[in-house]
Amino acid sequence: MLTIFVGNLAPDTREAELRELFAQHGTVRSLRMVADVFTGACRGIGFVEMEGHEARAAMAALNGKMFKGRSLKVNQERPRDRRSSGRRR
Repeated sequence: MLTIFVGNLAPDTREAELRELFAQHGTVRSLRMVADVFTGACRGIGFVEMEGHEARAAMAALNGKMFKGRSLKVNQERPRDRRSSGRRR
C-alpha cells in the first residue's frame, strides 16, 4: 500500500471527484483531503492510498495533468522532517 500526495487542487474540489480521477487507475483504498476549518473548502492538498502498482500507474498518469484548471502535483508521500522548534538552547 502506497500513500500518494496530491497537490495544487482547486478550492472547489470534492472528494468524489478526486476519488473518480484516481479510480481510473485502480482501487482507491482511502482518500483524505485537507479542508479549511471554517469554510470547508479544499486547502489544495490531499492523500490517496492505493496498492503499489496501481499507485505508481496513477502517479505516472496524473502528475502534471490539468484538473479543474490546475496542473496537479502527484507523487509518493514522504515522511515529514522532524524540525526543531527554532529556539536555540
